[in-house]
Amino acid sequence: MRFTKYHGAGNDFIIIDARALERPWSELSQSMCIRHFGVGADGIILVAAGERRLKMRMFNPDGSEAEACGNGLRCFVKYVLDEGIVHDDEFTVDTVGGPRRVLAFRGADGTVSEVELCMGTPRLAPEEIPAVAPGRTAPVLDLPLEVGGQLLALTLVSMGNPHAVAFTGEDPARFPLTTIGPLVEQHEMFPARTNFEVVRMQQTGDADARVWERGVGETLACGSGACAIAVAARLHGYCGNELRVHLPGGTLTISWSGDKEEVRLRGPVKRVFAGDWPD
Repeated sequence: MRFTKYHGAGNDFIIIDARALERPWSELSQSMCIRHFGVGADGIILVAAGERRLKMRMFNPDGSEAEACGNGLRCFVKYVLDEGIVHDDEFTVDTVGGPRRVLAFRGADGTVSEVELCMGTPRLAPEEIPAVAPGRTAPVLDLPLEVGGQLLALTLVSMGNPHAVAFTGEDPARFPLTTIGPLVEQHEMFPARTNFEVVRMQQTGDADARVWERGVGETLACGSGACAIAVAARLHGYCGNELRVHLPGGTLTISWSGDKEEVRLRGPVKRVFAGDWPD
């Protein structure tokens, strides 16, 4: 089975043209994503045939299927353009979380170097996250949660998948994310589990962040997580309509004008290598 590996700001994915393939994708994701015994990735992405257009499906390393994945979709866009499956630089992709409008930008060599996505409208009501937050209505800001000896103030956002954003005055690099991340992800407050972001705002107005992804663990970048950070920051008045989010793997630029407007995500994307996985 042929695959190609891509990454968007260090968030890496195995992409497979599955339009004519049937495989146990959940099991394969668990095998292929292992860093030392498989290809190694933050998930596998399938190019599937939708009813009217291409559809993206994404499976996490634990075998669960994600509703949304911004960096994965950006890799998907470069792949289908690189392979000649799509020829227009602006088109729509179906995802589990709904249709997404995408726009590719090409470098001096003519290949896709950056991709911008329309990530949809953020959902802010507790039942839409979903989250158990008695007495709270949208938006849920600074919801207290104590786990692992850490008292967190969480802002809840759904970008088609759940996010819990915690702002801190400390350097996120020093935050015990590998300990606290899984405790937040699996907390009973979140019936479908959650992604967790720890963020420090810079004096320049940019943000430094680390992300614990549901079903994955810590990743070098997270597109939907960066979008959730920008939404949360704007709701708190920490930024304007645009926010640059600096993650360990690179920088993503998020635009959101508030209210019921859609969130836009832009960032780099790169092909790494191709190979064959034995059936």
